[in-house]
Amino acid sequence: MRFGWLMEAPPGTPDGARAVREAANRLPTLSGTLVSEDGRATAIYVPIERKRDSRRIAGEIEEFVETFEGTEQYHVTGLPVAEDTFGVEMFRQMAITAPLAGLIVFLLMWFFFRSLALVAAPMILAGVTVVATMGLMVGLGFSVHIMSSMIPIFLMPIAVVDSVHILSEFADAYPRIGDRRETIRKVVDDLYTPMLYTTLTSAAGFASLALAPIPPVRVFGIFVAIGIATAFVLTITFIPAYIVTLSETSIENLRTRNVSAKNTGLLARMLGRVGSWTLVSSKSIVVVTVVVAAVSAVGISRIQINDNPVRWFRPSHKIRVADRVLNEHFAGTYNAFLVLQAGDASRDREALTTAVGAYIEAAADQGPDLTGAWAETIANAAAVSDIESVDALVDQVFRRLDEADDDAADLWEGVLVLLEDAQSALKVFQTPEALGYLEDLQGALAASGLVGKSNGLTDIVKTVHRELREGDPEYLTIPATSAGVAQTLLSYQSSHRPDDLWHFVTPDFRAANIWLQLKSGDNQDMVLVTEAVDAYVADHPPPEGVAVQWAGLTYLNVVWQQDMVSGMLNALLGGFVIVFLMMLVLFRSLRFDALAMLPLSVTIGFIYGMIGLAGKDYDMPVAVLSALTLGLSVDFAIHFLQRARTIQAETRDWPATVDRLFAEPARAITRNAIVIAVGFLPLLGSSLVPYQTVGLFLAAIMAASAVVTLVLLPSVMNLMRTEVTKEIGDR
Repeated sequence: MRFGWLMEAPPGTPDGARAVREAANRLPTLSGTLVSEDGRATAIYVPIERKRDSRRIAGEIEEFVETFEGTEQYHVTGLPVAEDTFGVEMFRQMAITAPLAGLIVFLLMWFFFRSLALVAAPMILAGVTVVATMGLMVGLGFSVHIMSSMIPIFLMPIAVVDSVHILSEFADAYPRIGDRRETIRKVVDDLYTPMLYTTLTSAAGFASLALAPIPPVRVFGIFVAIGIATAFVLTITFIPAYIVTLSETSIENLRTRNVSAKNTGLLARMLGRVGSWTLVSSKSIVVVTVVVAAVSAVGISRIQINDNPVRWFRPSHKIRVADRVLNEHFAGTYNAFLVLQAGDASRDREALTTAVGAYIEAAADQGPDLTGAWAETIANAAAVSDIESVDALVDQVFRRLDEADDDAADLWEGVLVLLEDAQSALKVFQTPEALGYLEDLQGALAASGLVGKSNGLTDIVKTVHRELREGDPEYLTIPATSAGVAQTLLSYQSSHRPDDLWHFVTPDFRAANIWLQLKSGDNQDMVLVTEAVDAYVADHPPPEGVAVQWAGLTYLNVVWQQDMVSGMLNALLGGFVIVFLMMLVLFRSLRFDALAMLPLSVTIGFIYGMIGLAGKDYDMPVAVLSALTLGLSVDFAIHFLQRARTIQAETRDWPATVDRLFAEPARAITRNAIVIAVGFLPLLGSSLVPYQTVGLFLAAIMAASAVVTLVLLPSVMNLMRTEVTKEIGDR
């Protein structure tokens, strides 16, 4: 058999190019993989050792092809490129969107308080919190990865929330009290307990991610929790100290502006009407909430757990474009590997040596006694090999044959036959039976329509077998004997690239690899492939002792997604229980505990219901944001209920309590919700989908939790006013 290069040099004519294409299409491992079946595209596969090098390599390739002339298009894609590029671009986006979000938050606070000096404090606090937390993380030796790079985006809204509560309460109370020190003391005294518990609940929500099975998620959760605690300490120390050092001019401007806003401002008028509405429409509000909850339940049932790192980019991004174009032409750009591994051969080898020993002992009754020589042969083989195969024993027996007399030679010939038979049996994937199983499995995958193409050892064996039969297509089959298979493999290893064989089988032929090409990198599609393989293996068991397992980045992402989702779900449930217990400690009342959990439960149900109804996949960003939902959703409820208890204890009249609740406390909650919801909408302009998700999710969380707190909570309390007022009065 003669081997030649498919293309020793670039062809100089169209006919020469077509000849190369036709020759490639005759080879099963290249057709649809290296050359597209429509003849309009060719591919270069670039193996990399480290994923972190993939973006650099892709960039160098792109720079190189820019020097080419002609109208051809060049695309670079692949999961390693997508994930590495995402990590780099995420840092760039953070440097742009985080300051922009901070600027919007600053401008919104200035709009509400009209004092640049006053609203500078929360921004300073947020900046210090982020820098201190990230500095601590890096200082402790943790690397900045995709997950941890999102810490600043999560900390900024949380760090600002309590500061806005203090500023809002101070701005409303100062005109009435007139003394800044007395005012800030009263504000901190009123807000300390709810701020402490909102801090603890938010920190608990993120700290619960330490239970997740994925190290980057654990690091993310722990350091966000540390950042939340840092923000609380700064809020109750730095913010009051900053306020009392402001100039009289700044304080007087704040007083003048807020006296007007408090009495005639649009926000004040709107909140007053909302408060009155909750008193007269409590039942209707509860009914609407029940309907919304039912619709949310339907949406939650439709949530699909799915992710694909390539879809973390906008559809117009060059990686997304390359992904679409290449998957239109080729069998698939997403790789998965199905590994079939024979069991440990040590028992088989031990049985073999025992059988040969028995053969020699039986022959010793009628001929030469070679038991000692056999023991020495085993020892010599072990000295040059750990006997991973019987090859070393065969070599040693050949040496004995060279040295043996006629009587002993006959016996060693018998030993050699036993060893060669065992040698062939131990090389599982050199047997027609095992290769036939691989061929059938590949055929079943092709018939399923889930896989673009598969390449394996069978394709090499069948191709060489055909060429050994003068290229007759009838012989594109697996040889009928192990010796025939061995001949095809020996012929292949005489080619220009003999080591390519080890991409599909190990040198001892006890493990084989099937390379699958998929047109989609979605987790759901990969799961369908694994389920199809599981079903096939269940109905068609592999050769005895052979195990089937998966490998490859596309499959790894499925494992990551499953572990992350289960970890996030456990963290969410654990955080929910922790928040419930904390509320019980804070309010010392199951009734108020249930009221505090109501906005949290409705908000989480509504947000995830909308995700399901909108057809948005439950992916990495959404899973991580679940912890943020837990912390922020309970924040407003704690403030509202704590102030309601305090005011009701003073007034002993529920309508009067509602009037006061929808003054200072409601304004603080509304300002907070608007500042965070609107402030982080600039993230929607990011080129990265996870940042867009964070921006939209934050806005939805703040808006929903504020509405539920200010509308549903007082309505439910109004319907339960007898029990609520009595319980407050008894304390």
